[in-house]
This record gives sequence, C-alpha cells and structure tokens, in this order.
Amino acid sequence: MKLIVAVVQDKDAARLVEALVEKGYRATKLASTGGFLKEGNTTLLIGVDDPQVKTVVDVVEKTCQSRRQLVTPLTPVGGPVDSYVPFPVEVMVGGATIFVLNVERFERV
Repeated sequence: MKLIVAVVQDKDAARLVEALVEKGYRATKLASTGGFLKEGNTTLLIGVDDPQVKTVVDVVEKTCQSRRQLVTPLTPVGGPVDSYVPFPVEVMVGGATIFVLNVERFERV
C-alpha cells in the first residue's frame, strides 16, 4: 500500500480531483500555502495499492502543468520601504510535487 501526497496549485486542484474520481480514486483534500510565492496550494492525500501508483502519478502529471506567471515580489521586511520599487518577475508556477510513501496499515471505518 502507498500514500501519494501531491501538492498542486489551487488552480489545478478541482480538475485533478475530478480526474482522479473519474478513474475511481479517492483523495483527501487539504488547504496549504506555498513557501516561495506565499500563494494557496492544495495537498491531496491518495491511498492506493502499489500497482496503481504509476496510474495516479500519470493523472497528476497530465492534469497539473507548469506555466509562466508574472508576480510582484513582496516588500522586504525590516528594510527601507520608500526606496523599494517592486518590478514584476516571471516565474514558473503550477505542476506538482509528488511524494510516494509506504503505508504499513490502512483502515477505512
């Protein structure tokens, strides 16, 4: 048994949950926040048997694509704000971070 932990951008979460349910997989959805852009993410917990891991990872990869986005950096903490002029910066966002963990025991009650 495996536990797949997938951290995805909020914009991709609804489509990913729909795609997983369509394939017969259940997921627990948790709200989370990214450390770099400080934007909302969704963390999905998906329990599957070992042979199903590749299928679930494929669904995540197909649904959650990386894309470029312009972001304005946050003002520096503790520095002079009056001389700080934030210019938008293009960064890659989206995609997914996937962890596959061994599960010793699983029960649904």
